[in-house]
Amino acid sequence: MDYSQFLIMRGEISLLLVFLLIFLFDTFGGKKSLKGLSITACVLFALHTVWNIIPVDSATAFGGMYQTSPIASMVKTVLNIGTLIVLLQSISWSDTPDVKLRLGEFYELLLVTLFGMYLMVSSGHFLLFFIGLETASLPMAALIAINKKDTESYEAGAKYLFTAVFSSAVFLLGLSFLYGVSGSLYFGDIAVAIASNHTPLLIATLVFVLAGMGFKLSLVPFHLWTADVYQGAPTQVTSYLSVISKGAAAFALMLILYKVFFLDPVIWQGIMWALIVLTITVGNLFAIRQKNMKRFLAFSSISQAGYIMLGIIAGSAQGMAALVYYVLVYIFSNLAAFGVISSVERSSGKVGMDDYNGLYKTNPKLSVVMMLAMFSLAGIPPFAGFFSKFFIFASAIHSGFYILVLIALLNTIISLYYYLLVVKAMFINNENDCAIAPFRSDNASRVSLIVCVAGILLLGIVSCVYTYFTDLSLIGA
Repeated sequence: MDYSQFLIMRGEISLLLVFLLIFLFDTFGGKKSLKGLSITACVLFALHTVWNIIPVDSATAFGGMYQTSPIASMVKTVLNIGTLIVLLQSISWSDTPDVKLRLGEFYELLLVTLFGMYLMVSSGHFLLFFIGLETASLPMAALIAINKKDTESYEAGAKYLFTAVFSSAVFLLGLSFLYGVSGSLYFGDIAVAIASNHTPLLIATLVFVLAGMGFKLSLVPFHLWTADVYQGAPTQVTSYLSVISKGAAAFALMLILYKVFFLDPVIWQGIMWALIVLTITVGNLFAIRQKNMKRFLAFSSISQAGYIMLGIIAGSAQGMAALVYYVLVYIFSNLAAFGVISSVERSSGKVGMDDYNGLYKTNPKLSVVMMLAMFSLAGIPPFAGFFSKFFIFASAIHSGFYILVLIALLNTIISLYYYLLVVKAMFINNENDCAIAPFRSDNASRVSLIVCVAGILLLGIVSCVYTYFTDLSLIGA
């Protein structure tokens, strides 16, 4: 065996090294080292992110089972940035008595899930892809239920575990059919074998594969677990699940459809069309009814998953680029919102939307951060969320999905209403004036929120300049 092939897996090896160092620090450091474990984890992961920020050349290893490319390297960098922000927001939470004793487990489980996502993104074979999928899914259940004294956390962990196992079984059934149709599990071999072979078994295979991945992405009608899990899990785990896990699943689905079914997009674009419409519409309508901020963002994330799928259905390089950009903007916007929710919850224990009434009078800085996050998620210019939607709509329009984009645009108007409800509560409502007393966030949380706000603003400015100096080819002009 040529062990030099492992050098191609630069990101995975670097991540495993970070995991090993944190494990040793946690194991042999003793109780006195718990306070420094969070800072150590953040520093080590920041070094890992910087080390892997430069894209690598395309290469394969282990007979083509593992494949890397500049786009895969870019995707991993996006996931690293989001994970680093989550780690920063977790420092003060990890100092609580209920979490302290399991702090090492939190970081180790989180890094294991990220390692699984790396494998999914770099897979060229369904066996490696499934290993990555399970590595990213099963430890997540332990993360969700990490707070042993919280019955909601236990319930959320059980719900996630059952749905994850069921979705994996459905996905695996689809793989067995796919192997029966093609005789291989290599992406390239399957693509050649099923080209122009629209048998009923192939259609059933595609349905099972999309259903299995639909659970991971919270696509309607596979979304019913999302709100309960988001509400019951610790807020830091919820933010990681809603952003990093969802982003990795979107990239993985794009990988499957582009590399396996790309020769006949007509057989999956119709199914995706229906899933996108249902996901965006149901997510928006149910978000309006939510009074718990974590459930509110759960249905918001369902709707956002539908918008992300627009980049996949485009089936083009432009759609792929728009998807990567959309996920990056979504990371900054959603983690800014969750950062505020986490700070408020930690200081007051309140997570209801009505509790945010008059928040601007007691905590003006956090209110501004939340307002920017809501504006970006809603797609209001000139913030980055507007351009992420613009680019992803443009990619779908270039592929001829005019009606689908029109439906998405109408749903964007609906989303404006419920995102502005949060802004209205903070800046206009005064029913529960001073319901949340003034408080000061910890330094790490402030740094993470500054990074998120900078991402929302700078990406918006850069995108605005880019669209101004181009020939408007993105919109077909």
